[in-house]
Amino acid sequence: MTATLMQMTVLMLCGAGWRILTPNRLSAEQTRLVLTSVVYYFFLPAMVLDVLWRADIGWQSLSFSLLGCASILASAALSWAICKLCRFRNPQTGAVILAAAFPNVTYLGLPVLEQAFGHWSRSVVIQIDLFAAAPLVFTLGIGLARHYGESAADKPKSPLAFFNAPPFWAAFLAVALNLNQIATPDWLAGLLHTCSGAVAPLMIFSLGLALSWRDVHLRNLPFVVPILLVKLLLMPLFALWLAGYLALAGQFKAAAVLDIAMPSMVLGIVLCDRYRLDSGLYAMAVTLTTACSLFSLPFWFHSL
Repeated sequence: MTATLMQMTVLMLCGAGWRILTPNRLSAEQTRLVLTSVVYYFFLPAMVLDVLWRADIGWQSLSFSLLGCASILASAALSWAICKLCRFRNPQTGAVILAAAFPNVTYLGLPVLEQAFGHWSRSVVIQIDLFAAAPLVFTLGIGLARHYGESAADKPKSPLAFFNAPPFWAAFLAVALNLNQIATPDWLAGLLHTCSGAVAPLMIFSLGLALSWRDVHLRNLPFVVPILLVKLLLMPLFALWLAGYLALAGQFKAAAVLDIAMPSMVLGIVLCDRYRLDSGLYAMAVTLTTACSLFSLPFWFHSL
């Protein structure tokens, strides 16, 4: 795990270095937009199709979904209670709940789990993301952002519209092919496997592009401390407890809990900007939870 995180850290630092040097006058925001768009619309659907077409989909998939949903909901409820107790204002409350509840299950979870456990762990990441994290982001996450933020004048987009996206269509197709026991042609399997290999390094580099120490301010520390506590300690602890009651054991249990233990998701910055929550606070939460995860993830890995 230490060697894995060192590799991830170097790749993230390369992305952070791009933010400083801006080669060919390409800013970090421009570069990240291009890379994440290519991953989201092409490479990620290819990997979803590659993984879920051959995955063992059954009761274990339901366990992954229940574990992810329950962990996110429990963290959201706990962080809401902390915000209520501390009397945080709405823009900070929305940012704190989003940062504490939603882990970076794919952008960081995928490369870390793949290096730590092997290629089979891709299936764990994809199922937790598509069957738990992503649906809750586009429903509960958007609902929280609207409630604590300020909606724009235009008509808000329905959360269901986000499911009309390449990764979800790829998942639907892959599950249909899987359940009907349709074999993957050799040429297509090779192509999908090649495309899948590009996802992890591009995601890690993009994560480095998103990190900015300029957003780290002492005034936000009282808001970030509860996020660190919930996100990196209590949320994986709850997932570990719940996994004991689900049909998960051995490496599948370890991989699922470690994926839940990932730092705050990057996508929340978009929701904070869109609904006028405290974007600076959220960016600081992403940066610090990612930095602290370099210590918390090895702890959870060895514990599991």
